[in-house]
Amino acid sequence: METILIVDDDRDVQFILSTILKDAGYEIFTASDGDRALREVQRRTPNLVLLDIRLPGMNGMKILEEMRKKDKDLIIIMLTAYSDVKGAVRAMQLGAFDYITKPFENEELILIIKKALQNSYLSKEVENLRRRLGDKKPIEEIMGESPQIKHVLKQVEIIAPTNMTVVIQGASGTGKELVAQLIHQKGLRKAQPFVAIDCGAIPETLVESELFGYERGAFTGAEERRKGKFEQANSGTLLLDEITNLSDAVQMKLLRVIQERRLQHLGGKRDISIDVRIIVASNVNLSEAVRAGKFRDDLYHRLNEFQIELPLLCERKEDIPILAKYFLDVANSEFNKKVNGISSEAMKFLLNYLWPGNVRELRNIIRRAALLAESDSIELGNFSPDNLKLYGEKMDVPQPLDKSRPFYFEEILSGNKGRDKGVSFEEITQEFEKDLIKKALEEAGGNKLKSAEILKMNKKTLYRKIKSLNISYP
Repeated sequence: METILIVDDDRDVQFILSTILKDAGYEIFTASDGDRALREVQRRTPNLVLLDIRLPGMNGMKILEEMRKKDKDLIIIMLTAYSDVKGAVRAMQLGAFDYITKPFENEELILIIKKALQNSYLSKEVENLRRRLGDKKPIEEIMGESPQIKHVLKQVEIIAPTNMTVVIQGASGTGKELVAQLIHQKGLRKAQPFVAIDCGAIPETLVESELFGYERGAFTGAEERRKGKFEQANSGTLLLDEITNLSDAVQMKLLRVIQERRLQHLGGKRDISIDVRIIVASNVNLSEAVRAGKFRDDLYHRLNEFQIELPLLCERKEDIPILAKYFLDVANSEFNKKVNGISSEAMKFLLNYLWPGNVRELRNIIRRAALLAESDSIELGNFSPDNLKLYGEKMDVPQPLDKSRPFYFEEILSGNKGRDKGVSFEEITQEFEKDLIKKALEEAGGNKLKSAEILKMNKKTLYRKIKSLNISYP
């Protein structure tokens, strides 16, 4: 359960916020002044802080600076009256994630908090993957072995060594930023910075200063010169995530900067040369956004040098065991636990669940289940009631088998096949692969080459698996 620290000297505001956030499933603790808030951060390490700008003694700005010194990754959202919006903008320039004005809408507050926490978890996941890029085990093996992912990885291999602009499209949670990271790591600029900016998470008043930087005195609160994301990424790679959220005016300025390879700070007059590779990510189809008049046609054609489409998780179920094992390893490390496997019933759930949130949802479900697990394996009861309800609704509806696909997950897992409840993850995965390969061999009449085609698997990989899994077929 995520923890949130509320820092506000108004007891009524504390009570209202605590009630709203407890009902939303968060653990809450409070502080009324800066000294107490800093002690609580040190003692409890919250996932997020709601910080009022106006406080007795140490004000919110100073508290923000001190908190950022202690933990530069701490998520801080400022609480402000409408008259203090300029101060909140300044706070974001100092590192606050966002601000919300009083009085606030409950739904808006929850939405901002959820987005902030999601960004934090994604950043940590990216950092984990960065570390793994230096390991002996390639990141490609962690992503999966499905034909869809193999196709994506082949596209990455082709485009990475170039300087072409890449558009990555896919639903939320499919791993667009991770693919962008992989392109950077395999490219000519891998030793240079990789900088990402979520264009949908920045207030419109701050977008230009975040992208292009500003000079001292450019606006109220601009007390020093600051580089924008383009300069921070100079000679490296810049990821523009959810680019369709940019206003038409910013899109036009962005187009000019990309074409001319130079920019000017807000409040500045000097041209600054930049050399940046651009990667764009969007959960909205850009060509459709152009047709709908929501995205500039000229910017789209300037960016659209190479496209990568990411599949939904439900379209590549054979990758679920691989991803689940990786996320379980990460959770064990994070929570200092030793959950070594996933029970057969829990694995059946993972393979048959609808996955509306894609890979991000799988990560969150495994993370939560690992935290709650009381034995050395994840059980069905460790999953959220909401997820189980959605799973149950799907399973209660009789569904005809799709004979056009070779992967009959329901048939394979419908029987217990003698599996013990606490069987290891590796054993389940191996038996699962064994069943798939046997079914393909049966369908192909024992022809291994045809079996590889049915499974959409490299024939050498199939031969290796047949040998390692000791599969015999007359």
